[in-house]
Amino acid sequence: MPIYEYECPACQAVFERLIRNPREEAELACPKCEATNVSRKLSVFAARSAAPARALPTGGGCACGDPAGPCNFG
Repeated sequence: MPIYEYECPACQAVFERLIRNPREEAELACPKCEATNVSRKLSVFAARSAAPARALPTGGGCACGDPAGPCNFG
């Protein structure tokens, strides 16, 4: 179930809502001024990983992690 971000053109309030079905979005109102002509904003996708980040190798090898390198990766 997606969480959408909305903006109210009347009072410029920005808020988020969990929308389970399209009817909920049609009945949506601004929590600040209660205007019903809110618009959905384009939100940035965010993701998290539980795995720790791997460090790039130091010394010889390649930036891609291949000890045989070079791969022209960077």
